[in-house]
Amino acid sequence: MAPRRLPKGTRVNPVRLGWAIEEQRKDVIDNLANRAGVSSAVILEAIIDHIQADIPEVGLPSWMFKNQGVLPFPQAS
Repeated sequence: MAPRRLPKGTRVNPVRLGWAIEEQRKDVIDNLANRAGVSSAVILEAIIDHIQADIPEVGLPSWMFKNQGVLPFPQAS
């Protein structure tokens, strides 16, 4: 069964992406899309819609670069 796509004409200004991402991350998006029965583009748009509330008008979301500059030492138990 082909993945469900948005109805034709739904997108106002669609663009094709020419980004390179790690294959493992693309597989995550593709697997989610497959489980939902939709296209990878629909999943990516849903992820963006979900995180948009975390993005302030100026700056970055609080979770972006949260551990930047922190050495990856295991936590003591």
